[in-house]
Amino acid sequence: MSASASLSLRHEKRSIDSGLLEDVRAGRLEGLDAREILTWAIKNLHPRLALSCSFGNAEGLVLLDMMHRIEPTSRVYVLDTGRLHQPTYDLIDRVRDRYGKNVEVVFPEAAAVQAMVREHGMNLFYESLEKRQLCCRLRKVEPNRRYLADLDGHVTGLRREQGVTRSDVRKVELEGDGRLIKINPLAEWSQDDVWAYVRDHSVPVNRLHAEGFPSVGCAPCTRAVPAGEDPRSGRWWWENPDTRECGLHVGEEKDGSGI
Repeated sequence: MSASASLSLRHEKRSIDSGLLEDVRAGRLEGLDAREILTWAIKNLHPRLALSCSFGNAEGLVLLDMMHRIEPTSRVYVLDTGRLHQPTYDLIDRVRDRYGKNVEVVFPEAAAVQAMVREHGMNLFYESLEKRQLCCRLRKVEPNRRYLADLDGHVTGLRREQGVTRSDVRKVELEGDGRLIKINPLAEWSQDDVWAYVRDHSVPVNRLHAEGFPSVGCAPCTRAVPAGEDPRSGRWWWENPDTRECGLHVGEEKDGSGI
């Protein structure tokens, strides 16, 4: 999809068929497999549907590959926080070349980030949970909210075994005001399932995975972990496991902290 076509969607009236919403509420899609769910989503929501891909987890690239096979013009976006690893940026360009994708890069509001850094410093996230939440909110949660305001649905790579904060995730659910459909096709997949798909389809992934980074986020908040550790144990490792979310995939609290 061209940038102009994407922007033109902002002016279209949003109207999701009530039958689709009822199917989601009633859980009628939970028995479908990943490809069936993506086919359903693309058929009913494209082009007001986009994949949220961090380019730091194999799950997102698996979904990108699956969606591209179903619909070559399927959309994908990435939140550029300004603190990503260079291999992540390299992978974005590699995906553009391989799939011919117009990856939609979403940036935070520069003025808000500038004010935060001036007040709290460059590495405020190490100082307290509250400051880390603030950083995630300005760099990820709020830009994501603005982007999703123009969509009817988004696809994520959430899996139930990724951690305690994701153990109950459904394959298809409603969020926000109940008018945005969130699709998690890999919810029941294991880590082995993900990597089997990567190998079988030669899916490009972040090269940091081979250096001990199972999950790659912002450079200051991600580190390598020993083999066999919780895949998300290298994210915000100084915090307790039940707070290791940026806020994109959990219920939002005051001011949209999402933690």
